[in-house]
Amino acid sequence: MTPSTGRLYDRVLGCLYGGEIGDAMGAPVENMPYQQIIDTFGELTDFTGYGTDDSAMKHILCDAIRRGGGYPTADTWVEEWLAQEELFLKRHLFWIPVMNGFWKIRGQGVAPREAGHGNMASSSSAMCISPVGIINAGNPRQAALETYDLASPIHHNFCRDAACSMAAAVAAALHPDATLTSVLEAAIDYLPPQSARTMRDAIAGTLALARETAAYETFRARYYTEQMLPGIAAPDARETVPVALALFLLGEGEPERTIVYGANFGRDADTIASMAGALAGAYAGVDAIPTRWVDKVRAESPRAHEDVARELVTVVRQRLDDLQAHTAAVRAML
Repeated sequence: MTPSTGRLYDRVLGCLYGGEIGDAMGAPVENMPYQQIIDTFGELTDFTGYGTDDSAMKHILCDAIRRGGGYPTADTWVEEWLAQEELFLKRHLFWIPVMNGFWKIRGQGVAPREAGHGNMASSSSAMCISPVGIINAGNPRQAALETYDLASPIHHNFCRDAACSMAAAVAAALHPDATLTSVLEAAIDYLPPQSARTMRDAIAGTLALARETAAYETFRARYYTEQMLPGIAAPDARETVPVALALFLLGEGEPERTIVYGANFGRDADTIASMAGALAGAYAGVDAIPTRWVDKVRAESPRAHEDVARELVTVVRQRLDDLQAHTAAVRAML
């Protein structure tokens, strides 16, 4: 079976398209409350363009996976930043903590693993991390472990835990026997109960509200009044990751509904819709995404998602072969 056929390829491609479509649909209403979106647009159900910095960082991460021979690290991630530094030198393309990490490394020689110290909270690690879930398909524990290193050039706080959560969820969604429950459990189970308490509690509380309300509009209204962090003008991963997971639940893992929910949630709408769309795409596959949306991204995006999906599936196969060889060698000594 070639990397461009099979169930895994279909779901990897769904993850890539779902993430970019969500990013593009939510971009025009970024930072709007949902009430303003309703007043201005009614309901967003379509998009133009192909995404924002969320998608740009994800593409660079895919390049870093290639650079690392299928085993990306904080160092190879940053090497790719420096190789593509013209993107980082464009004003306003990337958010503050990404640029802080970039300039600490580029201008001050800070080690990549240390560059995230002191950077402001954001969703900049979690929003682009789904490729790490992809290359760890079916292995959420390993996805979380690798993400903890990869996120360190940007964050050293609860935002790094949030990225681990999203990578684990995507990896779990790519398991052949994935269910909504198994995906959402993976989003919490591989976060340490003490060290990652902030994110574990935020995710658990938001999912509890989603299950209690069981309806998107009710959940959205109650989240705004009951769970939004007071005094936080710029949403960070304590909001975006739990909400993305909750919308995946409320959308029952169906990409079209999940993406529309994310774009119309408001606040950091592009990031919420991108993460939720990537997760739903991984869970349901590209065939579950409206063809009109896929065709639009295919025509406008600077990246050929099919090529990237083939490369990532090849990485998965390579890593499985490596693991089997290692397992056989150790087993022979038992």
